[in-house]
Amino acid sequence: MDTAFLETFLLVADHGSMAEAARRLGITPAAVAQRIAALEAEVGAPLLLRAGRQVQPSDAGRAILQQSRRILGDVRQLGLVARADAAVGELRLGAISTALTGLLPPALLRLAESAPGIDLFILPGTSPEIYRLLTEERIDAAILVRPPFVPPKTLEWQVLRQEPMVLLCPEAWAGQDVASLLRERPFIRYDRNNWGGRLADGWMKANRLAPREWLELDQLEAIAVMVSAGLGVSVVPDWAPPWPEGLRLCRLPLPGTPPPMREIGLLWPRSTPAGRLVARLHEALR
Repeated sequence: MDTAFLETFLLVADHGSMAEAARRLGITPAAVAQRIAALEAEVGAPLLLRAGRQVQPSDAGRAILQQSRRILGDVRQLGLVARADAAVGELRLGAISTALTGLLPPALLRLAESAPGIDLFILPGTSPEIYRLLTEERIDAAILVRPPFVPPKTLEWQVLRQEPMVLLCPEAWAGQDVASLLRERPFIRYDRNNWGGRLADGWMKANRLAPREWLELDQLEAIAVMVSAGLGVSVVPDWAPPWPEGLRLCRLPLPGTPPPMREIGLLWPRSTPAGRLVARLHEALR
């Protein structure tokens, strides 16, 4: 069995689209269909079903999903084990959006110079999403917000950046104090499903602040643009630049010592065939 067929099947199953799988693999949708047909012939059962515009796994397809992931993982580990003494191979990294724009670009330049044999695959997502992918062994490492719980001892955590939470407000409102702004102005909440959003929520509850909520977003850049437009105020981490251009806003420190802090770090399994590659990435990030 060609493992490329399994990889193609998993991409279609994950994204519900042959066209999206083709785009990610750099082949035509017809080639994707041919790979799926060849895999179905070898397995002896239809693996995908059309549901409107989407494609979903059949009962047989769902039955082999997890084992297919394990097989591909085992095949990949063979190559990493065979080249254990060299920084060569594919490194799968999950990263939150502000790390993609702030922390990673200079680090990737250093990594390309020091370890050109590393092929990096980056998967963007929220901290809870990429933490789940890490525990499912679908990525090798993650750059994310420190989890609001103690990770298992099988995982290694290294802090990369500490970001104090601040109040964003339009420049025209900068003369008011933080408590007044939160009481009197519309509040744009940083999504509580994000671990950074929980920090903001916890600080407001601890200070008995009940803002006038009207929006809740999970994109920090979008929150900054809306605050700049005068739509409200928000409590967010002072994330690594670049920020959107042309903003007319102020970042005010939150009262209290010390302020709540969002920690961004690198998380990876202590025992992994990709350990040498993760170590080179960590060195570049530092």
